[in-house]
Amino acid sequence: MRATVTAHRDYTVAEIDPRLYGSFVEHLGRAVYTGIYEPDHPTADADGFRQDVIDLVKEIDVPITRYPGGNFVSAYNWEDGIGPKEDRPVRLDLAWHTSESNEVGIHEFADWAEKAGTEMMLAVNLGSRGLDEARNFLEYVNHPGGSYWSDLRKANGRDAPWDVKLWCLGNEMDGPWQIGQKTAAEYGRIAFETAKAMRASDKSIELVVCGSSSPKMATYPEWEATVLDYTYDAVDYVSLHMYFDDHDANPQSFLGKSVLLDDYIDTIAAVIKQTKTKKRSSHDVYISFDEWNVWYHSAEQDKAILQGNEGWPFAPPLLEDTYDFADVLQVGSIINSFIRRADVVKIGCLAQLVNVIAPIMTVKGGPAWRQTIFYPYLYGSQYGRGTSLDIRIDSPTFDTDFAKGIKYLDASAVAADDGALTFFFVNRNLSEPIELDVALGGFDQSKIIMDKVIEGFDLKAVNGPDGEPVAPTDGKNATVTNGRLSATLPPASYRMIRIGA
Repeated sequence: MRATVTAHRDYTVAEIDPRLYGSFVEHLGRAVYTGIYEPDHPTADADGFRQDVIDLVKEIDVPITRYPGGNFVSAYNWEDGIGPKEDRPVRLDLAWHTSESNEVGIHEFADWAEKAGTEMMLAVNLGSRGLDEARNFLEYVNHPGGSYWSDLRKANGRDAPWDVKLWCLGNEMDGPWQIGQKTAAEYGRIAFETAKAMRASDKSIELVVCGSSSPKMATYPEWEATVLDYTYDAVDYVSLHMYFDDHDANPQSFLGKSVLLDDYIDTIAAVIKQTKTKKRSSHDVYISFDEWNVWYHSAEQDKAILQGNEGWPFAPPLLEDTYDFADVLQVGSIINSFIRRADVVKIGCLAQLVNVIAPIMTVKGGPAWRQTIFYPYLYGSQYGRGTSLDIRIDSPTFDTDFAKGIKYLDASAVAADDGALTFFFVNRNLSEPIELDVALGGFDQSKIIMDKVIEGFDLKAVNGPDGEPVAPTDGKNATVTNGRLSATLPPASYRMIRIGA
């Protein structure tokens, strides 16, 4: 099977916002407790954070981390997580039917973020609460001093403000599972008024308004049209969420599902453009895809807790998907979609970072390890920063029940900040290699400087605490001759090739 790609120096999409490679830590399952925070762990530092986890997060170079939710935030009182730990209340978390000790709050998470080298992306509760609590939270976090909430922050041990720039106005407010679900009009009004108040407090912040929690929602895309009609000039991003599954147990079909993501992005980009035109606005709104991942492996094992049959356990294992080799290919294609649409998608958060549908897993008291999906996320974050190229792909195709003409070759290309030209390839064909021919128009890069491939594994192969067999190896036989890159992509493979001068 043969496929061609055309890349030209003069044909670009946009500069890639580094925050495209962000992630997410929610008070859910073991993401926080025995995930990032475990005071009794052998690697724990003086503040109780697992150093082995911090090291893996720093390896990825996660630019932003969304916190504290997620569904959790819609019934969360942020004040519960400040002050002496012994005085903090234990609350029932209605979102995930667990209990929350509040041992980790904004101070602790901010300390962890600094250690891990990531910026905070904070969410306010617009489910059970509203404008007043949101502006108080912002004042506590960002105001330098001389006011009630900023002085309380100082009294609690943090003199300088954290100066958090990115704030989410609630979470998935269209969802019937959400505490405080609202209609689009109800949410649009409160989101606008909250945005207005928060900007009056701090003009430097960026605000994210809730879009559809899935393209499967009955209100999609009317939700975005209504919400943006209320909020367009007051916000900077509209939030989208999407998860991918293989409940039909059809691997070929599963590997084509990223085309649904492409349609989702294109549709909401059109709604944004239409709203801008309607309002005759000079303001630009972009997409924050702040929840995305494969999520279905753990569905059955989670039911007892989520249905309340286990009472209100503290930090139980929830949403702990064990990712396999097929998920490597899916995550690689998802990241490719984001790169190719860097003109409209500026922020992305892989959900989540540790233990909960995560690239990093831990054993309580034991090791941390890299799940299979760690690697496409790692390579995107490390080498996918720069300018997205507007490439053309000519490839044989396959059909599914949800889309026709899906290309077996999925790809993206980045003129990277370090001067290299980076290609990310996924061969979706499960049985045949792809003979790849890439035309490099206007580029003088001609030397393969890095070539990594993940291939040859059973689609169900996994990593675990006792070993990480699903891992990249050095690619072979890629060449650049007379402005053309040639390589063979093995069946069912992920490959990153970097070309330097």
